[in-house]
Amino acid sequence: MALQFTDQTAREAIESGKPVVIDFWATWCGPCIKLGPVVEELAEKYPDVVIGKLNIDDNDEIASANRVRNIPTVLFFNNGELKERSVGLVKLADLEAKLQAIL
Repeated sequence: MALQFTDQTAREAIESGKPVVIDFWATWCGPCIKLGPVVEELAEKYPDVVIGKLNIDDNDEIASANRVRNIPTVLFFNNGELKERSVGLVKLADLEAKLQAIL
């Protein structure tokens, strides 16, 4: 199950050095709602990766710091650094390919 990040919990996850995937979304964003189950499926398939969602309306620090300008945007971190980015509604295979590239 994907976590529900806040700016603080997302920052802690990134700083842990573990692989982290963050889905930036908002309740009013149709494509974000459609991407939600895809991110959940990714979380189920990769239990050793910290995967979660961050609502940009409630938490905007991490989004601003990483230049998230459009949603949905999925960022992939490893060793505390941004490694990959996916913008827009994408398929599970696309997210998996980016995740595999950082592992």
